[in-house]
Amino acid sequence: MSKSRAPRRLDSIPNAAENYGVHHSTIRRWISQGRIHGYRFGPKMLRVDLNELDALLRPLATAGGADK
Repeated sequence: MSKSRAPRRLDSIPNAAENYGVHHSTIRRWISQGRIHGYRFGPKMLRVDLNELDALLRPLATAGGADK
C-alpha cells in the first residue's frame, strides 16, 4: 500500500516569491541549499512546489503561550 501524499502545487519562482513575501533569489538559494526542490520543464522553465514552501513555515511563540 502506498502512502498518500498531497499533489504537487507547482508555481514559478517569481510567483512563489511574491506569495511568500521573499525575493526570488531567496527561493533560488533555498533550491541550491537543498531546502526545497526545483522542477525543470525544458531549458528555461523552473517551478517550485508550494507544499515544500509551506513546510518551511514555523509558528512564532507568543507571550502567554497556549493558554490564551
